[in-house]
Amino acid sequence: VQLQESGPGLVKPSQTLSLTCTVSGGSITTDYYYWTWIRQPPGKGLEWVGAIDTSGSIYYSPSLKSRTFISRNTPKNQFTLQLSSVTPEDTAVYYCATSYGLGLSQLGARGQGTLVTVSS
Repeated sequence: VQLQESGPGLVKPSQTLSLTCTVSGGSITTDYYYWTWIRQPPGKGLEWVGAIDTSGSIYYSPSLKSRTFISRNTPKNQFTLQLSSVTPEDTAVYYCATSYGLGLSQLGARGQGTLVTVSS
């Protein structure tokens, strides 16, 4: 399976960050268990953002839940991340990944990542 993130690299504070993960070589409705978003701020460790499972159920990090929306486009085999009211603290490399569980412990294949900078 291959995953590729796409979206703007620069977002202004208070706006909404929107990213799309395009999946090839696997189906988001039948393969693995979870299709996941993670991020890594500069100089910090990985942070689990949320996931959508093969049935379409969605899971969010409690710390980001109020600002996060994950969805999918099954005909295009894509899933998306929207993070609202962003601040410079949301600056990070964002990755989409496969996973057999929630959180960071069972991550599988991962995209190359895309740097999103929050700045005016």
